[in-house]
Amino acid sequence: MQIYNSQSQQLEPFTSESGKVGIYVCGVTPYDTTHLGHAFTFLTFDILVRYLRYKGYDVTYVQNVTDIDDDILRKSNEVGMNWMELAQKETRRYREDMRNLNALEFDHYVAATEHIQQVVENVAALLDAGVAYEVNGSVYYSVAKAPGFGKLSHLPHEEMLPIANERGNKPDDPNKQDPLDFLLWQGAIPGEPSWPAPWGAGRPGWHIECTAMSRYYLGDQIDIHGGGYDLIFPHHEAEIAQAESVTGKEPFVRYWMHVAMVDYQGEKMSKSLGNLVYTRDLLKAHSADAIRLCLFQHHYRFPWEFFDGDMDGCDDAAEHLRSAVNAQGGDGALLDPAPWRDKFLAALDNDLDTPRAIDALSELAGEIHAAGDRNITEATSTLRELGGLLGLSFR
Repeated sequence: MQIYNSQSQQLEPFTSESGKVGIYVCGVTPYDTTHLGHAFTFLTFDILVRYLRYKGYDVTYVQNVTDIDDDILRKSNEVGMNWMELAQKETRRYREDMRNLNALEFDHYVAATEHIQQVVENVAALLDAGVAYEVNGSVYYSVAKAPGFGKLSHLPHEEMLPIANERGNKPDDPNKQDPLDFLLWQGAIPGEPSWPAPWGAGRPGWHIECTAMSRYYLGDQIDIHGGGYDLIFPHHEAEIAQAESVTGKEPFVRYWMHVAMVDYQGEKMSKSLGNLVYTRDLLKAHSADAIRLCLFQHHYRFPWEFFDGDMDGCDDAAEHLRSAVNAQGGDGALLDPAPWRDKFLAALDNDLDTPRAIDALSELAGEIHAAGDRNITEATSTLRELGGLLGLSFR
């Protein structure tokens, strides 16, 4: 199996000498969930976990929820709801949506607010290592102390600050030594939640949450780490800097995987733009299988645009597969599904090429429908088995 590594920017053979695989995926900030962009990202990793387990790997799958950060506090003020109630409500909604999309349960579904101790320990270690500094109760990571900063995103230094500013950085913070330095611990602000720490009460920065939780559940080095493409910088870049500064071990992550953005109405589907298509709305009229087929007729690494009429063809595709799985053959010659099995597995081995994998399923379904009185027992069983690797339930 080959996986495209965002850091090396090339396909690499996936290996695990121990047979164990730790996967950490950056999950939702729980408000306005769950839209198709979310689903495309998280169901990609759902398929990855299914396939690695199918291949015999012992997978530990961790996903987090960022239940405390600036966005949660801003949204809670907008809607007049306590920040914790908002986070818990939207987290429940996200998990229900994912179950309705036939997603696997996570081995560990972890919330930042439940791991403050681990955050504090990691911040303390960064201070001790001399790569962080404290000013007025807030703690910052000094980017100047990380010579490898940028090795994931490959961004020139001059391009980093504008992108970071678009994604939550506050360059005018008077406590900072450098506008690009990022927050590890926000000193307590009146009216905001806070937790105790040796340098003063406050709350964790966004990036340190994931470093702390991933290390806690998966150790100092992770096999696969991923999320949406927009997390490459600054979030995942910051995670590398933090983790490698604390542990002294490189690489922090063996394979970085990032899922492309989904557009709608000509722009990236995003909470800030409000051009969201919610999966729970689609599920009122379409099956989970149809939604998955709609998503994964696109390769996870390439951006695409969703159009309102797309689901019609995906409903037909889902019915084509469902009726084939439930077809009844005869006692004639055996329909051997091996060529389509081989094509399907070769597709997933090639960096989760789900469009080609779906083609193989569709072709096998077509052969089943055209089988007449041939024996299709093995073919229908294979179709169900392989479809299950894409999370299809054939209901």
